[in-house]
Amino acid sequence: MSTSTAPALPGQIETLLKAAGLSLANTASGMDYTGRATTRFTIALATDAAKTETIELSEDFDARNPKFAAELANYFKESARRLQNPRPDCYLALLGLPLSFSNFAWPFHGSTSGADTFLVHGEINLETGEPATLHAKVSASLTQTFATIVSALEQPFAEGFIYNAVRKTIDQGQLELTKSGNRQPVPVTTRYYSMKQQIFIFNDTDEAQRSHFIEGKVFWLSAVLGGDAPVWIADPRDAQYLNTTAAELKAAAKKLADAGLLALSADGEAATATAELKAREAEFREEVEEALTFIKPHFNEDMRSGHTNM
Repeated sequence: MSTSTAPALPGQIETLLKAAGLSLANTASGMDYTGRATTRFTIALATDAAKTETIELSEDFDARNPKFAAELANYFKESARRLQNPRPDCYLALLGLPLSFSNFAWPFHGSTSGADTFLVHGEINLETGEPATLHAKVSASLTQTFATIVSALEQPFAEGFIYNAVRKTIDQGQLELTKSGNRQPVPVTTRYYSMKQQIFIFNDTDEAQRSHFIEGKVFWLSAVLGGDAPVWIADPRDAQYLNTTAAELKAAAKKLADAGLLALSADGEAATATAELKAREAEFREEVEEALTFIKPHFNEDMRSGHTNM
């Protein structure tokens, strides 16, 4: 891409933000992992300037390119809805772990070790309403083959599936949350993508699993972390993560509301926890402890005694 487009980038982004109900609060010069110039945009809800997030793009990115138009418009539309959550940075893993995502250094950069991959570094933190002490520094990697699926190696085109790949990796017990530690790998491979359907697939879930996921999400993100403010239960990122649709998530939430566990917004898109759901706090906290035990590496006692299959 030509650097001649760089001066126009803030104006390009501001136009996209206005169309999505967002405003541009601030811009700042930045630098990616390899030293290339970036621009950081602080975006805010047009109706609530206190709700902000940061978007970082390569300085020479051309947001006017027609091939990016639909994805950028959708990204900012979803951002505007997600920013209405009390904690837009928080997501729930299927294991029952409420996690915040932060310090992701966009865009992707080429591996400095000589590997044929593109990387993005970030951090997740366990969020249970207590001081956050357990976290994981992650390094998500794309092969060059997989990178060709992505429209651009920039935040708006990859943030969703990278966050879902991190959640999937922790669900598999392949990421450990610690008080300190080295950066841990999150390989993002074509096993997460159906070439035939041209969609990402992370988990095959049934109705019971999706219902329990919504219960946990509303309990943690609304009742515990959000001061009982409503959370978006029809988030397309969750739909992708659970291999379902936003409509199915809304239908599952409606059943939970009918059972007295959730209070839904008029459009059925957002929910808060009822007293009945909050009364299950011990269950949700026990689920967190079980998940932390599951993802913690355990020494194989047979190996200590010399019994191996090698």
